[in-house]
Order: sequence, then structure tokens, then C-alpha cells
Amino acid sequence: MSVTSVNPASNSTNEYYLTRQSQMESNVRSYPRKLPLAIAKAKGCWVTDVEGTAYLDCLAGAGTLALGHNHPAVVQSIQDTLASGLPLHTLDLTTPLKDAFSEALLAYLPGGQAAYCLQFCGPSGADATEAAVKLAKTYTGRSSVISFSGGYHGMTHGALAMTGNLSAKNAVNNLMPGVQFMPYPHEYRCPLGIGGEAGVDALTYYFEQFIEDVESGVTKPAAVILEAIQGEGGVVSAPTKWLKKIREVTEKHNIVLILDEVQAGIARSGKMFAYEHAGIEPDVVVMSKALGGSLPLAVLGIKRKFDAWQPAGHTGTFRGNQLAMATGLATLNIIREQKLAENAQQRGDFLQAELKNLAKDLPCIGNVRGRGLMIGVEIVDERQQPNHLGAYPADSQLAAAIQTACFDNQLLLEKGGRNGTVIRLLCPLIITQEECAEVIVRFKKAVAEALVAVRGA
Repeated sequence: MSVTSVNPASNSTNEYYLTRQSQMESNVRSYPRKLPLAIAKAKGCWVTDVEGTAYLDCLAGAGTLALGHNHPAVVQSIQDTLASGLPLHTLDLTTPLKDAFSEALLAYLPGGQAAYCLQFCGPSGADATEAAVKLAKTYTGRSSVISFSGGYHGMTHGALAMTGNLSAKNAVNNLMPGVQFMPYPHEYRCPLGIGGEAGVDALTYYFEQFIEDVESGVTKPAAVILEAIQGEGGVVSAPTKWLKKIREVTEKHNIVLILDEVQAGIARSGKMFAYEHAGIEPDVVVMSKALGGSLPLAVLGIKRKFDAWQPAGHTGTFRGNQLAMATGLATLNIIREQKLAENAQQRGDFLQAELKNLAKDLPCIGNVRGRGLMIGVEIVDERQQPNHLGAYPADSQLAAAIQTACFDNQLLLEKGGRNGTVIRLLCPLIITQEECAEVIVRFKKAVAEALVAVRGA
């Protein structure tokens, strides 16, 4: 069947395709249950369904589409690669394209090629996470890992073991052993019940003591893995002093520090990588999603002293995805040339300011947070009593209703955080000021409609 023959028929509906999808696909599908549309075409920050309705896309492939849909430079890179005669599948054999992509990516890591080398993994962030942990165990000879509550590192066995959310873990026995979870700072819901700078100070002190206490009951780990901004965990940014202390302690004790930049990386946070906000240098950087410029690609950036692999120590058939390297290189170039990290910061500042203004009139918005174009809006039930720190109980029913109302107002976005109570914005980095203003208009209307639907007011 040719590509042209799969274009939607004039009488096709979203319901038609969704029904067929439900008949042909597993129960595991998730997004169609929340965003019930069949996409016919997309451009920039907009997608159009088979019925001709255009939606403003603030999901962007869960952050994968840094340049939005079908950016001209991305499309041109695909066409140029296809016309070049370059093989599309090369395992880990080299090509001039791979060489150019590697050079461009290494330039963004601290110290560049002199300090870091790259490892191409199977084309998913989860596989890169697995590789990073295996490498840390290989290098140190140790077996355990420290991860953090609220973290998300993938859905494969090892990655899932290091992920905080329990919903996917409860049904799966015998996940990777040796994972020790520790609390992650949270500006609205401090895990220690202290809050503010005092809460951050306590968590910073606790981590150092935990590692150095000879009676902690936990042997020295091979690695510490974390996100500088937790994405699926509800857009929670790590405080600078806490991250700096983790870097200091792991370096002192020869523990491999792995920064998972799968979602927050590639300019989304207002810097190329989210860890840069704290001025630290990780030992291993996990990269995927936007790195491939909309196509599957996952890469580790490894400080050279930690490159303890033997040849074929971690392989993957599709680690030589040439089209993804082409689209990834085009994306890196556009991000640099058009200063999209700065654009992400400016547009994100505007969105956060407008959302905080909305919260003054809509107290169900309990907290607005994030960096750049990685923004979280925590939905609460302000009718209930707040806790001693002033945080209201989460309202997952209202959050779900807001997501549905946003869809009805042609605004695509996702939920996350504990119990799905954080509305998340992951807009393409190319989003304009006018489109950001339209996001606010549609979101405000959706919240008002959801309040009526759920609370009758």
C-alpha cells in the first residue's frame, strides 16, 4: 500500500479510526483514551485531525518535537539523506553523517570532545538508561543504585525499577534489585513537611549523611540517577544547592552521577541541558526524545574516565539510525542558529507569569512551576483545609476534567505528577508569542468549563 493510499477518506471521522485502533491494538494504548483524535496532518505547533479540526499542540510528542511538526529543516534533512544514497541502517559503523552529528552534540557537553565520548544506544531513552546503569556497575564493581521519589526513567525492567510511580510497577514482579529511593525536593509538597529553604537544606544534609553514615544500612552505590527537572513526576525542578551537594558527594565517593536529560534536555529548560542551571558536570548524560529531531535516537554522553566498556558490552541493532542523526543534526543546528534555548526561556517566563495571574482568580491552581517550556500547573481542591505548609489537597478529578476541556477547546496537553494532578505544558521550542497567548486563552476557558462540570460552579 502506498503512502498516498492511506490518506483519510472524505467521510472518515475520528470515531471511525479510534474504533479501528481499539480493534487492532492492545489495551496498553494510553493517549487515544485522553486525546481522542486521528491526526491527518501537522505543521509547527498545530495538528489537524481527519475531520479538519486544528489543535494547538502543547504535548509535542511528550517533548520530542523540539522544532514542532514537520519543520522545513527537518524535512529537508530527511530528503537530502534519502537522495544521498547513504544506507539507513548501519549498526555502529561510521558514516560522514554520524561524524558530523557526533561533533555537533559533543560541542554541547562540558569540555566537549576532550572530556566526553558518546555511546549510541537502542533508540529509546529507556535503553540508554539501562546502558548508563550497566556502565556504572561495570566501572565501579558495585551493584546498587540510588534513585529518587517522583523520578521517571523508562518502562523497561531496570528503568522501571528506578522509577518512582507505582502504577506500572505493582503488576510486575522481580524488577531490578538494589534500588534505594530517596526523597526529591518539592517546592509545593515538601517530602519532609518542612518547606522552603529549610526543607531544601534538610534534604541536602540528609543525602550527604546517608552516603557517609557507616550505619546507614546501605552499601555504597554504583550510581545515583536523577532528573534535574522531573517531568512525569509533575515538573519539579531540583534546587541548585541540593544538586551541587549531590555532585560534590558522588564525586568524593567515586559514585557515578547519571543525569537523565531525556525530557528536559535539548534546550527545553532554557539551557541546552537542565543540569546547567546548577552549574554541575554529570558523569553520564542520558539523551533521547528531542535529540533525534522527531525520529528515534538515544545517546549517552560519558565522561571519558568512566568509559569502562569492552567492545559490544551494550549493543542495539538500531543504534545506527542515519535518518535520526540527520534530523538530529538539523535540530541542533536550528536550536543554535535561532537561539531557541533563549526563546524557550522567554516564552516560558511569559506562560508562567500568565498562569500565575490566572491562579489569582482560579484558586484551584495551587502551584505553577517549571523552567523554560517545561511547565507544570498543579490542580488542587482549595475548598478543603490546606496542610501546615499551605498546600491544598490535590484534585485529580478536576485535573482530568481540565485536560478533557482543553481538548474540547482544541488544546492538546498532558497530565502528570502524583495522582495525575499536574497539567503539563511541553510546547515546541519554536512557539510564538501569539501562540502562547492563545494557549492562555484556551486554558482559562477550559478551567472555567471544567469547574462547572465537576463542581457545578
